[in-house]
Amino acid sequence: MKVIVIGLGSMGTRRIRLIQKYDSSIQIVGIDTNIERRVSCSKEYNIKTFSNLSDISTAEASCAFICTSPLSHHKIISQCLLAGMHVFTELNLVSDGYEENIALAKQKNLVLFLSSTFLYRDEIKQIKSSVADTNCSLNYIYHVGQYLPDWHPWENYQDFFISDKRTNGCREIFAIELPWIIDIFGDIVSMNVVKNKISELDIDYQDNYLAIFQHSKGHKGTLVVDVVSRKAVRNLEVYGEQLYLTWDGSPSGLKIYDYDQKVDKAIDLYKEIDQLDNYSHFVVENAYLNEIVSFFGSVKDGKPLTYSFMKDLEILKVIDEIES
Repeated sequence: MKVIVIGLGSMGTRRIRLIQKYDSSIQIVGIDTNIERRVSCSKEYNIKTFSNLSDISTAEASCAFICTSPLSHHKIISQCLLAGMHVFTELNLVSDGYEENIALAKQKNLVLFLSSTFLYRDEIKQIKSSVADTNCSLNYIYHVGQYLPDWHPWENYQDFFISDKRTNGCREIFAIELPWIIDIFGDIVSMNVVKNKISELDIDYQDNYLAIFQHSKGHKGTLVVDVVSRKAVRNLEVYGEQLYLTWDGSPSGLKIYDYDQKVDKAIDLYKEIDQLDNYSHFVVENAYLNEIVSFFGSVKDGKPLTYSFMKDLEILKVIDEIES
């Protein structure tokens, strides 16, 4: 199998490493306009790299991983689908070209796969199971924040997509978190949002949000999102008459309170934890690998998608409402 990875930044190189871990026989070709990235990637992963998709023949390629900045995705997706390739794409954050690409993938009988990494986290699966096992309404309080310049400390925050108002940092956090929140607690039926800018960051969008959601399953919660917290945080508390659960975002940080014994019990979920040194302890490579496995399962065996462009379209509408 031949796979093309388009965009050789942090996400592109992550996907290459994990594709090779999944199946070392897969032939990978990298595409990036930046010569330094091409040279570095070629040396580290022993793959051929090119500056443009038009520089190579796509006839033998069966899949494309699109890892460029979000605003470029829809055109590249169309190009890859028209070339007959199944598509795996990172978060889009905007709905440009959604309807056209959904229709094109259906017409050509190709897989159009959208990353939603947290749906593949073992902690999220356990939280979903714990919530489903209760017969009561629950509340949650969830804070996700990290200072914007710390996201990619190796580059200026104004040099990548989180500085753009349409694909801003808070919007990306919402796009990461809302799919699993809605999957577990139900559709959002009402919301109240308070937001403003409290930092001196050189950005033209709100840098913090406090949102209160009422969900269709009877649960409700407060989601706090920001790009100003000097400490990277992901703190979740879920509580009700039959459940008290906390998670600090780390692979070993999920705890459920045993109210008979009056103790918090850590939930051990991983046999092996794959993490990289240059990312925070929240970032677990296992989930990124799990969704790659899921993608190839859809391509090879027709397995149903965990997440879809249609689902994401609804999520993006929710984020638009939050921002407005």
